[in-house]
Amino acid sequence: MSAESSKPALDLSDVDHRVGLPVGGGQLRDPCGPSDIRRWVMAMDYPNPLHWDEEFAREAGFGGIVAPQSIAVALDYGHGAAPACVGHIPGSHLIFGGEEWWFYGCPVRPGDQLFQERRFHDYKVTETRFAGPTMFSRGDTVHTNQDGVLVARERSTAIRYLYEEARRRGMYENRLGETRRWTAGELTEIEKLRRAWLESGRAGVSPRFEEVRVGDLLPRRVIGPHSIASFTTEYRAFLFNIWGTFQWVAPPGVDDPWVDQDPGWGEDFRFDEEDARIDPRKRDGLYVGPSRGHIDAERASEVGMARAYGYGATMGAWCTDYLAYWAGNDGMVRHSKADFRGPAFEGDATYFDAEVVDKTAESQWGVPLVQVRLRLTDQDGGVLVSCTAEVELPF
Repeated sequence: MSAESSKPALDLSDVDHRVGLPVGGGQLRDPCGPSDIRRWVMAMDYPNPLHWDEEFAREAGFGGIVAPQSIAVALDYGHGAAPACVGHIPGSHLIFGGEEWWFYGCPVRPGDQLFQERRFHDYKVTETRFAGPTMFSRGDTVHTNQDGVLVARERSTAIRYLYEEARRRGMYENRLGETRRWTAGELTEIEKLRRAWLESGRAGVSPRFEEVRVGDLLPRRVIGPHSIASFTTEYRAFLFNIWGTFQWVAPPGVDDPWVDQDPGWGEDFRFDEEDARIDPRKRDGLYVGPSRGHIDAERASEVGMARAYGYGATMGAWCTDYLAYWAGNDGMVRHSKADFRGPAFEGDATYFDAEVVDKTAESQWGVPLVQVRLRLTDQDGGVLVSCTAEVELPF
């Protein structure tokens, strides 16, 4: 056998014919409740009282709590990655590669229900140090509410790879070393920084567009150190992970629509849909299924991730929440594009640093926008997320 023929390869025979087509997926059965919103912001470590404090929200003129913009991903199936994970690729696994969001100014309130239209956009395969042949696939989701009003659009990027090859290469195993141990003094400094950010936007006062200058820095934020407890809390806030909360839906008029087929996960990372009718753990991804590596270092190593690690959709939500908190009650995130460079690993801390890099008084949205460049890094300066966003601010 030649060296060329022995190289690992992705089997894309079930992928190519699906490009550009609508796809199905899970649809939540129930409207969004106030406790769903509160659970979400609590899991995201997002303190904005508009999203959990009924009295505050009423006094602020909102009539009651409203959901954060990031709730759209929590009210979707599969962390928003479903339309980017299309086609059966034997022996594959998936991690998130990034998210792009457009928001249209329609808030989500208790009692609202989001509906999704999904489409598999495209893909490319490149060689990576992490896993050799690696697919970067993109999928689109349109989120509308029960009245048909457009709430948000999302383009997600999934990274699909052969988990055996990633495990063989052991990139993270070789790079990470031991889980970080923090001193009492270091933890005190983390908590001081975290607390300062928690208090920075509580009043909801929006910066005025004319007062903001290019080069202005946003308040620094830190989340962490990440732990099995924090990863579990985040996972539990995605409503589709709750037993029986969704049903499968298919787009009309599509032959062989991709809805709930097997993407090709390894034996230890598949759901048992049939037995889940009896045993809830068989549909709970932390016990069985593709998410178990997030809280289990041994399972994480099986898919090339070395130790327990966080969720891409969570990092995307962190970015949206961080920017929205700065924008205040009269501002909002209109567009963001976040590229995920690496996961938040157990024991690490994640730092947020952002700068205003441009201003536009008359934008395509018809509102004044400031452009913000945001980076999420770990304690050693390693980049987790690179994000550029356009944020609406009032005059």
